Order: sequence, then structure tokens, then C-alpha cells
Amino acid sequence: MRRTAAIALLVALGVATPGVGAAVPPPPPNPSDAELQAGRARSQQVAGQVGELANRLAEAESRLLDLQAQVEVKMEDANKARVDLGRAENAYDDARRAAESAAVEAGVAAQHIEQQRQRVDRFVAGSYRQGSQVGSATAFVGSRTPQDVLDRALFLDVISKSELDVQDDLERARVEKVNKDSLARAALEEAEAKRQEADEARRAAEAAERAAVTAQNTQADQARQLETDKSGVEAQLAEARSHVSGLEQQRGQYQGWLADKEREEAAAAQAATQSTGSHVPARPAAPASGRSVEVVISRALSQLGVQYAWGGGNSRGPTRGIRDGGVADSYGDYAKTGFDCSGLMIYAFAGAGISLDHYSGYQYQSGRRVPLSQMRRGDMLFWQTRGRIHHVALYLGNGKMVEAPYSGSRVRVTSVRYGGIAPYAVRML
Repeated sequence: MRRTAAIALLVALGVATPGVGAAVPPPPPNPSDAELQAGRARSQQVAGQVGELANRLAEAESRLLDLQAQVEVKMEDANKARVDLGRAENAYDDARRAAESAAVEAGVAAQHIEQQRQRVDRFVAGSYRQGSQVGSATAFVGSRTPQDVLDRALFLDVISKSELDVQDDLERARVEKVNKDSLARAALEEAEAKRQEADEARRAAEAAERAAVTAQNTQADQARQLETDKSGVEAQLAEARSHVSGLEQQRGQYQGWLADKEREEAAAAQAATQSTGSHVPARPAAPASGRSVEVVISRALSQLGVQYAWGGGNSRGPTRGIRDGGVADSYGDYAKTGFDCSGLMIYAFAGAGISLDHYSGYQYQSGRRVPLSQMRRGDMLFWQTRGRIHHVALYLGNGKMVEAPYSGSRVRVTSVRYGGIAPYAVRML
């Protein structure tokens, strides 16, 4: 009896005893609950910032793709305008050459008609000086016989008709050439107008192309800046998570030390009571995984009807939302108290002692991935666009799930949506 009491005393003092085991070492650091909670809150806060930046980056990249398409359209418009201008310039050159040729022909015709007019004038003047004007009586003076009169009349008639016919032909040719010249100049003016119109269209198209490229470059700069900001905040998140991990590791080491100490004390107590036949009751077993799943689901369902608030929710329940600079702000989420999709998962799994980041993308990486064909009650389901996770819900079984869906809505139970669903469910328990 005295030996048993001595062993118990030595164990309590941390001194090694034969047959009982090594002495328990000094306790490691034990972070307080406040320190752990502060670290987790900081990690969740930074994770929320990462989520916000990820959403903004996804929007920026989507806008960049739209702008790229617009640039391609504007480039094609500019190419079309350049081709149209080339065609208009060719048409203008053809019209210019035709107008120049028509002007030359009209000038030659005018010159010919002028020469013929001068010949007629000379003929008429000569006839006048000789007293033989066409159609005058003096033209027949000196005729000796009636036949002379007829011959002279016929001669004068032939000459006058010949001269006048040639003059008429030349006049018709001149009018035709003048008309042709007028039409050619009108065609030239029309071609010039079309050339100017095509040139203006080219300049406008090229200006639109430059504006589209500038907008694209600006958007690309914004996307790169967002990517840089996101990388910086992700580094902060990694640091915050590392800090929390370190605290949790210290807490785990302390709890391990405490468990070792309890086992040593229990062994000492058992050794002390063996002589009296006392019975030490067994410690209760840890709760089963299935029971933990039901705790998670129960916590999620307890929030049915709570309003959606982007950035809202933590391990203790709904919280005030945060600004997103877009849709959530338009619904006033920053002034509401509630959950967003990942915030609801944080609250649900906290019931099973599981800490999640406030970002669905990281939640998708937090547990064991299983094919959708093998999903079961308590798994998380995710949705993605262009490979980016943007929504999460908790599977209830029988094709149902609970979720905080979107701004302006409330926590609800609904059927699983398979459009855009990620190929894997995530199992935490």
C-alpha cells in the first residue's frame, strides 16, 4: 500500500517510475481560444477578400474576352473600309480618265465645227462679193440661156447643201460630244463623292479599331492589376492560414500533452486502486462520422429563410455582408445580415469542428473529391464557369440541397441544378 502511494506521488511530480512509464514533459504553449478565434477571423476575412478579387477578376477577364471580340469586329470593319476605299479610288480613276477623254473629244468636235463654220462664212462672203449670194437674183446675172440659169442654180444649191449638211453633221457630233463630256463629268463627280465617302468610312473604322484596342489594353491592364492584387492577398491568406495552422498545431500538441498526462495519471490511479479492486469506467467513444454529418446538415437547415448577404456568415452564424462594387451592392447586401453560399458552409461545418475558408474556390479544395455519381448526404456541391468555382451548396440526398443562392434571395432547400455543376463533390466527413 505504501509503495502504490509512492508511485502515485512520483507520477504526480513527473518523476519516472519503473513499470509505470516515462515522466510527462512540461506542457507546450497553449494558445487561448481568443487567439485561435482571432486568427480564424483574420483568415476568413482575407479569404473573403480573395473571393471578392477572384470574382472581380473573373468579371474583368469576361469583359476582356468581350472586348477582344469587339476588337476583332472593328478590325474587320476597318479592313472592309480599306477595300471599299480602294475600289472607290479605282472607280474614280476610271471616271477621271473617261471625263478627260470625253472633254478632248468634245474639244476636237468644237474645233471641227468652228473650222467648217469659217468655210461657210468664207463661201457666203465670196458669193456676196461676186454678187452670187445663195438665193439672190444677182447670182443668176450673166446667164445666157435658161439652161445656164438652171445649171448655176443647181451648182449653188449643191454647194450650199453640201456645206450646210457638213455643218449640221459637225454640230450634231459636237452636241453628242458635249453631252458625253457632261455625263463623264457627272460620273467623275459621283465617283469623287463615293471616294470621299469611302475615305471617311475608312477613317471612322480605323478610329473605332484604335478605340477598341485602347479599351482592350486598358481592360487587360486592369485584369493584370487585379491578378497582382489577388496574388498579394492570396499570399496574405497563406500567411494567415499558416498562422492559424501554427496555433492549431500548438493547441493540438498541448491537447496531446494533456492526453498523455491524463493517461499517466489514469495508469497511476489504476495501479493505486488495483489492490482494492476499484473499477475505472471507460471513456465514451467519439461520435460517429454519420452523427457529425447530421449535425452539419441540421445547422445548415436551421438557417432556412435567412436573407442572402454577399460576404456574410461565419462559424457563429449570419453576419453583415460586404461591398462587391457591383450586383451585391445594388441589392444592399453590405447593409444586410445573413449568409452567402460559402458563409453558410462555414457555419454548417463548424458544428463538426471543421474550419473552412470564406471562398468557395478554396472550399472546393478543402476535402476529398468524389465523383458526382458517388455523392452522398453531407457532401458539398460546386458550380463553375470557365473553370472558376463560383457557388457551393450542401447536398441533402434524394436530389435535394440547401444553399444561400444569390443577392435578393434567402437560404432555401431546392433541387440540385446540374447545369454548370463541377464534376466532383467534396466530402469533409
